[in-house]
Amino acid sequence: MRILALLCLGLVGFAFGAEVSGIDMIKSYSIAGAIIGLGIAALGGAIGMGHAAAATISGTARNPGISGKLLGTMFIALALIEAQVIYTLVLAIVALYSNPFLA
Repeated sequence: MRILALLCLGLVGFAFGAEVSGIDMIKSYSIAGAIIGLGIAALGGAIGMGHAAAATISGTARNPGISGKLLGTMFIALALIEAQVIYTLVLAIVALYSNPFLA
């Protein structure tokens, strides 16, 4: 993790080394924001889905009689978790293609 952080901080000099206009800088920040935001949303969604599946498996192992209710509840929870990632994807696409900061 430290190597990745050091690599990212080392590449900042290359990113700011060239002279770019304001519009190009806004476009590059929009791309970086979309990538970072979607990555964080996907990571959070994956962690949430893993916890939901683990809790469902644990609940089914403790009481197999309610596995149907737990499975239905898990699928609803997974759909809501995935919706958060899809909303982030939509906002990233808006930031990339119809950028509201360029006027």
